[in-house]
Amino acid sequence: MNNSTEHVTLAAAFVNDILDLYKDNEADYLKLKVMAKGLDLSAPTNMVPMQVYNDMCNSIESQIGQANTKRLGRKIGNTAFNAMVSFKLISEKPSPEEAMQGLAKVAGTMIQDPLKRGWEILESGKKHIVMRRTQTFNSTLQFGLLDEIVRKTGVLSPKVEYAKSVANGDEYDEYKITWL
Repeated sequence: MNNSTEHVTLAAAFVNDILDLYKDNEADYLKLKVMAKGLDLSAPTNMVPMQVYNDMCNSIESQIGQANTKRLGRKIGNTAFNAMVSFKLISEKPSPEEAMQGLAKVAGTMIQDPLKRGWEILESGKKHIVMRRTQTFNSTLQFGLLDEIVRKTGVLSPKVEYAKSVANGDEYDEYKITWL
């Protein structure tokens, strides 16, 4: 996987999500605010460097923990889902497959990457989808993001697990999402 973030930007909405989630935890909030210093976060559609966002997510994972990183993923998943609906990339009551197709599309809208990386759907069935992460997103955060997006489709008991993992030597992280 190409981990370069050169010339890659994303919507400020996601950095604002990070800051919003930690606004009541002064010590963590101040560290994250320093990391975001100099970014124009005044409008959710302003584009900011992907590297700053990744650094913030990785700091949360290493300093606060994986559970908090997944929790942040849920918040970002909510933002992404709402963006997909507002941009009319998905219907208001999408199927899981439609929601994941929307995620792949919204990544291209809310992330500007000259290499066009983001998400790919590798496989889709009645009760599962396999997604490949081709962008430099924090891998742990994606568990919460994918779970939140699939949950918003109304399915029961969604579960997200690795099908393949960069940490285990695979070229890409691939996430298998199942539900009842």
